[in-house]
Amino acid sequence: MMALHSDSATWIRIATLVYTTTYINFNYLLVSAGPYVSRDTGGARQFWHVTDLHLDPSFHLTDDPRKVCFSSKGSPALNPGPYGDFLCDAPYLLIRSAFEYMKQIDQHPSFMLWTGDSPPHVPVKELSTDVVINVIRNMTLTIREFFPELQVFPALGNHDYWPQDQLPVSTSEVYNAVADMWKCWLTDDALATLRKGGFYTQIWNSTVTQQVLRIVSLNTNLYYSPNKETLNVTDPAQQFEWFEGVLKSARQHKEQVYVIAHVPVGYLAFARYTPAMRAHFNERLVKILRTYSDIIAGQFFGHTHRDSLMILHDEKGNPVNSLFVAPAVTPIRNAMETESNNPGVRLFKYNEDDYSLLDIWQYFLNLTEANEEKKPDWKLEYVMTTEYGIKDLQPSSLHQLAKQFTEPQSKQFSKYYTNYIVSYNDTFTCTGDCKLNQVCAIQYLDVVSYVNCILHGGL
Repeated sequence: MMALHSDSATWIRIATLVYTTTYINFNYLLVSAGPYVSRDTGGARQFWHVTDLHLDPSFHLTDDPRKVCFSSKGSPALNPGPYGDFLCDAPYLLIRSAFEYMKQIDQHPSFMLWTGDSPPHVPVKELSTDVVINVIRNMTLTIREFFPELQVFPALGNHDYWPQDQLPVSTSEVYNAVADMWKCWLTDDALATLRKGGFYTQIWNSTVTQQVLRIVSLNTNLYYSPNKETLNVTDPAQQFEWFEGVLKSARQHKEQVYVIAHVPVGYLAFARYTPAMRAHFNERLVKILRTYSDIIAGQFFGHTHRDSLMILHDEKGNPVNSLFVAPAVTPIRNAMETESNNPGVRLFKYNEDDYSLLDIWQYFLNLTEANEEKKPDWKLEYVMTTEYGIKDLQPSSLHQLAKQFTEPQSKQFSKYYTNYIVSYNDTFTCTGDCKLNQVCAIQYLDVVSYVNCILHGGL
């Protein structure tokens, strides 16, 4: 593997200039809006969810495929074009095209959820705290450029720190920096806890209903297995205690809650017996979410880069919460992997009276076609209720859908898996152990029920 030649000064310069650079051919930014999709939104409103932008400022087209991007870590890019490559993180042109399309497709979102990870997947020595802060700043400015009046609720990802994954339990340079750059979106109270531990809560002030929606942005990176800062810490940054206090108060005040975070709760669908966070932290978080499931109207995550759903059940097996992991904008995969994802962004439809979730419009970019045509033709991939023939996104609806996934030769599961990899390759199938891992991760978030599912073949 070739050595990467960079230094912090170079990265800072590139990361700082990429937002205002003039070397990009902005003719490429002409986005095809695609066919208009009618949406009956009577009594309903929308919000965006974007995640895992992973900007790679080093991306450029060159005759040497090993030098296209730092994020390929020396592996030769497969078929690079102006919008990226499946072995590279997102070029700025790709990220801009996503936000340009979002601006075109829907003029009146209520707000945006942004669940973290702006910097690229590069070796630790290739980055620094200054570079990470500059990349997050550039992504913040890009979002504000396209949506200057829109309320955005961000969450930190495990790559939004240097060294990556090592988010601390107390105030830090990165926590202070993001608090400063997100003042346009967050209240003083929210900024105070963001500075202390990377998490916050804030009320969404609706103009159409008296029902209060509270956003809780958790720093689940504190619970992430590679985080050495939280080894042997019972309650990192006292976030569990704080979270329970917020939920208790929300219940007393009859508020509805959306929980957002980067690293999801539950088990990874691609790695058997592996929770997304440390097992004991996962168990504690599941317990809290069950306790307050009556006021939690939705949970939203990123991190895995794939499009997936989960259902939280109570101890009696009743479905009580719906959870959604949004696919990434970055298309990157490891050189040893066979699957990746096309870039994706999604729009949620919710009931404006009680914030219950009604539907998802999932949009994607066929990266191969975009590079061939030198035009980002973002398209509607699916509408969830239509795709699966379900009424809405409520736990009971998803519970019944998951049961259909477990059936032999389930056409519903075949569609789900194609969507899981964001239409990367519709000839890929998931059977046997692959399917078992998927259906158990979808339905069971705690260790006892998950292991029982695996041992009983998903039944």
